[in-house]
Amino acid sequence: MKNIGLRKAKLAALPQIRDRLSFLYVENCVVNKMDGAFTVTDATGTVHVPAAALSVLLLGPGTSITHRAMELLGDTGCLAIWMGEHGVRYYAHGNGMTHNAALLTQQAKLVSNSKSRVAVARKMYQMRFPGEDVSHLSMQELRGREGARIRKAYRIASETTGVPWIRRDYDPSDFAGGDPINMALSAAHACLYGLAHSVIVALGCSPGLGFIHTGHDKSFVYDIADLYKAEVTIPLAFEVASQKQEDIGSVTRRRVRDAFADHRLLEKMVHDIHALLMDETNKEEIVEATTLHLWDDKMGIVKNATSYGKDQQNDNNGSEVVE
Repeated sequence: MKNIGLRKAKLAALPQIRDRLSFLYVENCVVNKMDGAFTVTDATGTVHVPAAALSVLLLGPGTSITHRAMELLGDTGCLAIWMGEHGVRYYAHGNGMTHNAALLTQQAKLVSNSKSRVAVARKMYQMRFPGEDVSHLSMQELRGREGARIRKAYRIASETTGVPWIRRDYDPSDFAGGDPINMALSAAHACLYGLAHSVIVALGCSPGLGFIHTGHDKSFVYDIADLYKAEVTIPLAFEVASQKQEDIGSVTRRRVRDAFADHRLLEKMVHDIHALLMDETNKEEIVEATTLHLWDDKMGIVKNATSYGKDQQNDNNGSEVVE
């Protein structure tokens, strides 16, 4: 029987990133496609998962994924990230769901100027100190304030749960070699990084153009994830560690996913990234439709798919139209 595939979904018909579930982590399984969903098959059976409802699929060790499944993930805008053991190592990722470059252009503009970069960094720190004015603080002073805030978060979580805390100490290549609290923190933060990465890519931003972090291909991922650690992943990791779970990685990931939903973290990340990068003068540049233009040093942007010259005739010669 001839296999008739589904038509590629229109971008406008897909759930927006803020309306999706957060993530799904799978390992030791085969991921395939069946109709409008992908299937996850392991020794216990097969589960059907609606791809369009997910923001990111985390692929752990022992996972095989078919070409048809990747095609479906790409069509529905679900980001695929290949992870290491226990989900604490990042290897690669697939495409996100947007073709609009407005936020990326604004991000690159802001990060390329020292004054505007510091302004965005201050906005990030302001989010961590609500009700306080940090506009007069230097980057060095802000880092000091942030360090004190995180140490306080660890101390409070330790006192609340009774889990002893010395310091953050872990080896990314040896997850099981850490103590329970560091294992829980590694698993929780890895999920947070995956979620932040998926939102950043889905909005069309660059994971590598960070404002506080720099020099890494996920600098902006760490910038965004750090906004929520003290509120979400740190207290949750201490709570899981206090329960002396046998499989601390799996338990932490399940608890983190529930916490992301409870805190509406996907929606919050989308809102916060827009607040950091956009202002009232350029909000209208973020539109759903994607239009390819040509850049001009005097006029800004000019029409694509036009044969420029004496007659200014419209044709498609030499220019690709993006639909």
